[in-house]
Amino acid sequence: MALPVQPDTQAVPLVIVEGFFCGAGAIIWGNFHQYSNHVYRAGGKEDRRVIFARVGPASSLHDRACELFFSLIGGRVDYGEEHARQHGHKRFGRTHARGSYPAWSRRNPLHFMGHSLGGPTIVKLQWLLKTGFFGARYHPDMILSVNAKVSSPFRGTQLVYLLGEDVHNAPAVRRPSLGLILSAWAHVLAYLAPILPTELDMHADARALSFAETSFSITLRRLWRSDWAETEDAAPYDVTFQAAHCRESQMEGALNPGTYYRSYAACMTENSGDGSPSTPWRHMLTMPLLCLSSRAMRHYDSPSLFLAEQESMSKVTARGDQGRVERKSFLVLRHILRYTSLGDLIFLSETKCRHSTYSLDDSRRAADMLNGSQETAKRHAHLEQGVWHVQHIDAAHHVSIVPFWVGTSRQKAFWRDLGDWLYAIDATRSTAQTM
Repeated sequence: MALPVQPDTQAVPLVIVEGFFCGAGAIIWGNFHQYSNHVYRAGGKEDRRVIFARVGPASSLHDRACELFFSLIGGRVDYGEEHARQHGHKRFGRTHARGSYPAWSRRNPLHFMGHSLGGPTIVKLQWLLKTGFFGARYHPDMILSVNAKVSSPFRGTQLVYLLGEDVHNAPAVRRPSLGLILSAWAHVLAYLAPILPTELDMHADARALSFAETSFSITLRRLWRSDWAETEDAAPYDVTFQAAHCRESQMEGALNPGTYYRSYAACMTENSGDGSPSTPWRHMLTMPLLCLSSRAMRHYDSPSLFLAEQESMSKVTARGDQGRVERKSFLVLRHILRYTSLGDLIFLSETKCRHSTYSLDDSRRAADMLNGSQETAKRHAHLEQGVWHVQHIDAAHHVSIVPFWVGTSRQKAFWRDLGDWLYAIDATRSTAQTM
């Protein structure tokens, strides 16, 4: 049987923030609505509105957060006078004549979901709201929930160094490297922006990089040495350990007591017959580059990460509770798992985190199909605000659950469970408003 739909429960819209070099939106995310909205459909109510945010696919977390904010409320994107002066670009970006959700406020909050780099983007947005960057009328409670999809690089990732970021001189990029190629590609897309489709929009309006604003010769020079990608105001630098440490020193990302938090840590491996972990052949055949990069990340040794771990582990206390672990310390999320696609680590002060296994196996899927939400409803009986709930997913990787929709039973089970979680939050909020 499905969860009962309370008559006064309103479906709070969901904002999806995509990751690095990804802006295809619904084209690749597919038909998840059928499964995420099954509770509301069972009660004869309208589906939850989903908003795909448009932000710079290679921009810094600050710029992406600003673009996300103004794309929702409308108006001209304002990156801040001090930020613009410090990083050498124009203060204002494009103008949104009408935002995707102009009613966004503390009374009308939103759910947020971020895949990969989208997770830290949402956390950055909440930090800017908390510090009054957009003005005193805006509050971090405007973000009702945060869903950081599979392995968001909160604490940085080894991958950026493997691609070419100079570990000793970031944000400089080594030559030659794949990072240099990605940097050049970003400039090509920005240069051709006026004639490219929305899905390839780099949102570089404030940098004057298009052919309408700069010369071809200057663009050619930028292909070799970028004055954007090789600065601290770009996505590659923001996922370095150095940048993460800088954010942590300012306590950026401290959890808001009025927000529900969830994140997912994917691990490619499965237990083999002898009990040892192994990578399934289906991952090796379908995602060979991802498997190779994950193996390389596994053996990557970063002095910065080692130092951070040494400083933090002495402050960690752990308590087992029926398979769940609660940690209260500077070390909050640690998901550097074998063959995992990205590290997921946040350093905060006095922050709670609960870990659990997120099962998407055959028995779980069968229970969902036979009993509707009866099984998944049990997982959301006791919601907690201001606590990171970390779900560990086995036999999955960075893009196997989202964003690419292929309609697997695991994806369907995932979206059904997410729909239940969001509904439970909506119902709790509606009940609190009527009391």
